[in-house]
Amino acid sequence: MIQQISVIAFDADDTLWVNEPYFQETEDKFCSLLEDYLPKHSASQELFKTEMANLDLYGYGIKAYILSMLETVLRVTGNSVNPEILHKVIQYGQEMMNKPIELLDGVEEVLQALSGKYRLVVATKGDLRDQERKLRNSGLEKYFHHIEIMSDKKEKDYHKLLKNLGCSPDHFLMLGNSLKSDVIPVLAIGGHAIHIPYHITWEHERIDYNVEDPRFYKVDSIREILQHLNP
Repeated sequence: MIQQISVIAFDADDTLWVNEPYFQETEDKFCSLLEDYLPKHSASQELFKTEMANLDLYGYGIKAYILSMLETVLRVTGNSVNPEILHKVIQYGQEMMNKPIELLDGVEEVLQALSGKYRLVVATKGDLRDQERKLRNSGLEKYFHHIEIMSDKKEKDYHKLLKNLGCSPDHFLMLGNSLKSDVIPVLAIGGHAIHIPYHITWEHERIDYNVEDPRFYKVDSIREILQHLNP
């Protein structure tokens, strides 16, 4: 049982609702667009390379993804692309933004169980307007004391969040699907973290080592976090 927790923060994408499958679905369509120029696996590698190069400039989210797709198209085609392909890329991005919100199994049940007993927070990366839209359309906004849409999830970002919340690290618990973003930096500042794996993980969020820490827990589903708390 995790003791003395007063604030529980939830990642949003692939923790509260479906997200990464939409990116993978769009990437597959994007790579098919470029088949006259590159094999699919090469187009995927080129897109990821562009995303990583642009991360500090654009940050995370669908808008950044669209810009990286457009830049990749122009680069791999030597700026000689049919404008219809660029139009398709923009269309793909708009389709992603208009996807319905699909809550993951057990999410609302858990929020109901914890609401009123802890301060519940959303702490997520991504584009401000898009994440606000998803949270509004999810129907979950009523459960949260605070919403923090972060430019990144590193130690300094969590320090800033905790300062805003007036919460010490030992009273803070972060829940999310990414070890890299939701677990490791929180443990580093003295907080608690629970990893809830999702069946698809973006390559940038993967790590190649095991996390060992007495304040780290792993569950198979969001419902299992209740076993570690006192709701």
